[in-house]
Amino acid sequence: MNKNESLLEFFSAQSAEIHYGLFLVNFLLAALLAHVLARVYAKFGNTLSNRDLFGRNFVVLAMTTMLIITIVKSSLALSLGLVGALSIIRFRAAIKEPEELSYLFICIAIGLGLGAAQTVITLIAFGVLIGIIALKHLVKEKESGPNLYLTLSSPRNTGVGLPELTTALKRHASFIKLKRFDETEGVVEASFQAHFDSVSQVEACVQHFRDTHRETHVRFLDDRGIGN
Repeated sequence: MNKNESLLEFFSAQSAEIHYGLFLVNFLLAALLAHVLARVYAKFGNTLSNRDLFGRNFVVLAMTTMLIITIVKSSLALSLGLVGALSIIRFRAAIKEPEELSYLFICIAIGLGLGAAQTVITLIAFGVLIGIIALKHLVKEKESGPNLYLTLSSPRNTGVGLPELTTALKRHASFIKLKRFDETEGVVEASFQAHFDSVSQVEACVQHFRDTHRETHVRFLDDRGIGN
């Protein structure tokens, strides 16, 4: 027997039979856990992006990861082929917030765990992670902090920059924190976490930008709610 035949026998001996019933149960479970994670992200997340829209990707990501792991674990040859395939793929997703990356890793972990048929440990780890996320959110709510996300964007030809936007915002908000600043050839955009004590302060802030910086667009996103 030559070396090539021995190598072929080695690869063929690595094949493992897939239990279709268990696969179906774990596949549906991956979808359920990813859906729960998306709801947790929408409720407890702190990113400035549309959390509901971003969370819709979780189910597909978790189920796809599980499918890949289930297939490649049954054959060493497929595993080596996957390494070669991934080496030529370039992912260019626009992940701007570290929190988004953390939730994506949780989705991948769900797919990996269930794809490897480690159902119990995956469920336990998922429950612990969700508990930690919820606990951090409850502790944060007790602390004094911003209650709104605020994005200001203005054309560059108006001469309005970050100093002008920050000064105008400080006149009405009791607290502001710059989270993101983007400056292109045509637009200046700044995102803040801000705290307003009442709805009237928000209205006054919007009116101020209408009167002094008419070209500036103001967008609010609720975080912890605001009083009357």
